[in-house]
Amino acid sequence: MTVLQRFGYYLGGFSIGFIVLAFFLSGKKTSCSYGLDARVIKNINTKHIEYSETAKHIIQEKQLDTIIINHVLRKGDVNFSKSETHTTPCKTYYLDGTLNKKTIALIVKNCDETATIEDIKLLD
Repeated sequence: MTVLQRFGYYLGGFSIGFIVLAFFLSGKKTSCSYGLDARVIKNINTKHIEYSETAKHIIQEKQLDTIIINHVLRKGDVNFSKSETHTTPCKTYYLDGTLNKKTIALIVKNCDETATIEDIKLLD
């Protein structure tokens, strides 16, 4: 068997396997959350999001759009050096992100059933 034939068999098997995987995984909500940031953000987004009175006041005072807050909650970065990850029962995470040239940071208290946005900081 020549190298060209081996390569042909390899590509044939690979393409059949790829098609089978695409068929079985299509329509399912699968994700690859292997990084620390991704796991924390996914965990926060699976819970009911609440706003503290301080956060509500900052949103009204600064006239912030909730789109940027939701963007940071979904695509933001977790700053673990500013987070308190060893507290119980709720851990506090510092998330920051940018959308439309606005950079904000969220302090999120992540409990068992809810995630509360405790504070919002504008970083412009």
